[in-house]
Amino acid sequence: MNLEKVIFGFFVLLSATLNFGFFIGDIGVPALHNVYELFAAVVVNLIATVLKFGDRTQIGAVHLATSLVATLQLVAATLVWTYATQVADSGLTPELMASVVSLSGGALFANVVSVVLLVIETVSFRRR
Repeated sequence: MNLEKVIFGFFVLLSATLNFGFFIGDIGVPALHNVYELFAAVVVNLIATVLKFGDRTQIGAVHLATSLVATLQLVAATLVWTYATQVADSGLTPELMASVVSLSGGALFANVVSVVLLVIETVSFRRR
């Protein structure tokens, strides 16, 4: 068993599951989306992105691309949430919450693509 692959797979899957946990629920209801879960998704996604930098294969490049897309969208979602709660006079309205959840949905899709790539890579691996 390759410990590096285990750690890589762990962070890829944890990133996707944290993102899914934040995303699930009514899109405009802030009470159903935990800010700490969004923060955890951003942090774990950043760790997964850093882990993907070492792979020099074509599938590694696609892994990195999906991770960068997910990170970008999660950071954008965090910025919208921060704007809504710290700057905007109206607070976290259903419209702003819908934007946050939509951005995290895009990140979730990128994370799902990354998990599918991980599964394909694992299944096609041949021992030598």
